[in-house]
Amino acid sequence: MKPYLAAAIQLTSVPNLQKNLAQAEELIDLAVRRGAELVGLPENFSFMGEEKDKLAQAEAIARESEIFLKKMAQRFQVTILGGSFPVLVENTGKFYNTTILVDPNGQEVARYHKVHLFDVNVPDGNTYQESSTVMSGKQLPPVYFSEKLGNLGLSICYDVRFPELYRHLADKGADVIFVPAAFTAFTGKDHWQTLLQARAIENTCYVIAPAQTGTHYARRQTHGHATIIDPWGVILADAGEQPGIAIAEIKPTRLEQVRRQMPSLQHRIF
Repeated sequence: MKPYLAAAIQLTSVPNLQKNLAQAEELIDLAVRRGAELVGLPENFSFMGEEKDKLAQAEAIARESEIFLKKMAQRFQVTILGGSFPVLVENTGKFYNTTILVDPNGQEVARYHKVHLFDVNVPDGNTYQESSTVMSGKQLPPVYFSEKLGNLGLSICYDVRFPELYRHLADKGADVIFVPAAFTAFTGKDHWQTLLQARAIENTCYVIAPAQTGTHYARRQTHGHATIIDPWGVILADAGEQPGIAIAEIKPTRLEQVRRQMPSLQHRIF
């Protein structure tokens, strides 16, 4: 692993696949021009609309999303975390909320189906029932071992509230953990930053959290603040509330320093 720049992209995705892909391409291009070698897109990067509409278009969204991610990784010669997009599950009428990691050769090197589903009545009056259209993943997320970029752990959005998933990633050797998200505006203002910092601190890992922001359709609003956090919990970059990027350096020396100063993973009893 060597020092490198990583970028967490922030989008306002809408119920229009081609418009979202064009916006994502523009920001990937910007991130690469600023020197990023590892780029993360947010949850639902290619389609942010009503769940029934996403389900109806899931096959096309999945196909176009995978083509896009592989094309971008190869064109810009970077590793890309493909936020998330729907992948149909045969004979269920549902899909997996799926993220993939694509290397600079355009090859998929890791895949994860979100296991924790957002079925919540938010106090702002919005109700979310992700399980009505989404099938929970059956396996814990993988860690991809990269000599150049470090060990990259995957997760998606609501997973961030379940610390045992991140302890699994730490046990597998993760150095950098992705949390692509579409965090609600209401919960985000109180919980987003705190949860991300906690996951970084307790696992002494970098956290890269690409995010959705703004109004997407009807009453669906997200918090924004795509961020990159170091293993001590220091916020290195924050994209604010507009579409854009958070970019910061991932340093192996910083990982080693924090893990030496606070060797909590070595002190675990359970």
